[in-house]
Amino acid sequence: MIGPVYVVTDPGAPIPVADQAMAAARGGAWAVQIRDKTMPDTDLARLTEALMEALAPMDVRVFVNDRIEVARSTGADLHIGQGDGEPERARARIAPGALLGLSIETIAQCRRIPSGVDYIGAGPFRATPTKPDAAEPIGSEGLARIVRAAPVPTIAIGGLTARDIPTLKHAGASGMAVVSAVTRAADPEGATRALVDTWRQV
Repeated sequence: MIGPVYVVTDPGAPIPVADQAMAAARGGAWAVQIRDKTMPDTDLARLTEALMEALAPMDVRVFVNDRIEVARSTGADLHIGQGDGEPERARARIAPGALLGLSIETIAQCRRIPSGVDYIGAGPFRATPTKPDAAEPIGSEGLARIVRAAPVPTIAIGGLTARDIPTLKHAGASGMAVVSAVTRAADPEGATRALVDTWRQV
């Protein structure tokens, strides 16, 4: 279910979000998350549906960030943060076959993960400009503690590059989520492929 590389789109990157998603998929990402804090729900739903149709033949999953009703109306997977409501409610609103991810920043949060959550996004591993309001970085030791405490697979996130892969795997992470390492790369498809290849080779 969980692959090594999960790409989160960036509406401020040089190329359009749809192109970011397609490049990530061609490069071997197992999932793409559409994250846009300002796009209206109707537009986000239209984009999500188009990407789900385009990426389904490639067996790449499409997640919506935060927007429970968009995920519900499109049938997309959903990722929520600590401030986005109760995971149990989100689980009940989305499609039965959809995946649900939850952001985790602390061990205390990790111990409250309810059933119905399919994976956690643990971080930030380090500070990142794409999410300036993020919690304090957890680093490799914090990641390892969360992995050990989590009842579901852990995806690390937060300023990650290929150089971090040995550390992430040693900590027990099931995969990594990246934003800038792909969306702002000169060759997003090649950058994704390099991350996937490195993960598999380490």
